[in-house]
Amino acid sequence: MPIKVLIIDDSALVRETLSSILNSDSDIKVIATASDPIFGVKKIKVERPDVIILDIEMARMDGLTFLKKMNETLDPIPCVVCSTMIAEGSENAMKALEYGAAELIQKPALGTRKFLEESKVRICDAVKSAFKSTANIKKLIPSPLSTKTHAVQPKLSADVMLEKPTAALAPVETTEKVVVVGASTGGTEALKDFLSMLPDDAPGIVIVQHMPEHFTAAFATRLDGICKIHVKEAQNGDSVVQGQALIAPGNYHTLLKRTGNHYYVEVKEGPLVSRHRPSVDVLFRSAARYAGKNAIGIIMTGMGDDGAKGMREMHDTGAFTIAQDEASCIVYGMPCEAVKNGGVDKIVPLSNIAQTMMNAALIR
Repeated sequence: MPIKVLIIDDSALVRETLSSILNSDSDIKVIATASDPIFGVKKIKVERPDVIILDIEMARMDGLTFLKKMNETLDPIPCVVCSTMIAEGSENAMKALEYGAAELIQKPALGTRKFLEESKVRICDAVKSAFKSTANIKKLIPSPLSTKTHAVQPKLSADVMLEKPTAALAPVETTEKVVVVGASTGGTEALKDFLSMLPDDAPGIVIVQHMPEHFTAAFATRLDGICKIHVKEAQNGDSVVQGQALIAPGNYHTLLKRTGNHYYVEVKEGPLVSRHRPSVDVLFRSAARYAGKNAIGIIMTGMGDDGAKGMREMHDTGAFTIAQDEASCIVYGMPCEAVKNGGVDKIVPLSNIAQTMMNAALIR
């Protein structure tokens, strides 16, 4: 069965153009369109879509309000936000990601039809990627009008990127600490709070935040302006050094590597792992393999289970691991799975993660 899409946009031209583009892909079918979220809800009650394409500026209810309200329910639907108002690094873009948007596509203010037609492949791929995220949403309720499900691609593990660590592979010659962090839905604000609490001599940090390509650089720049430590988007070969955090670039896996006493990152292409790229599991496995007991792992708010297996591998090679508690999470998915998988040493509220990490770095 094709992926069922609902388009919510106040422009009839955009609705018509997107419908034509999406229906030209045999894997996708537009089942309805709506001029604003109020009408959209009525369409959802008739037939539940698999993915929603959502504008931001609309009458009666704006797209961000709708996105936030929907992702607070027990049955959220993956959304691709397609709007002129989500420039890289903008407040709207950050809020869309914070509220759980699966993908972001910025429309131009002029020449929208031509842009959409030229972006056919990107738009169809965004819908397919958003649909894959369905498997990561807990308690997703299928449409009452159809009991059939789509065939979801196999969920690949970190094995496709690097071998599972062993005690023999984990280096123990140095005492220098390195921190790896994983987050998803709600993570943009959680990371801001966490990083802004750190002193300028904090251990080197590598972060995977599930975020679309082209938005991670702006996110890193935004954090760099409010934190004592330096924050930047990771580039292949960047050193992991004290007083700096590296943000994995969207659509690329980021691994921690080591040569002698020197930690650095490898940024590379690869298949989706735990249905994500970058994947927290990949980062955490690399930390288990190349840092072992010298690593500190932190898993924060987010849907799904990316990072749960990798955190257990870190725990098993002697790393100290921290999970954000349920009360302070926007979505208690990833931390919950990590706890259930037996890989978490300490569960703390967001406000205590920075101090807990610094304490662990000093005493271990």
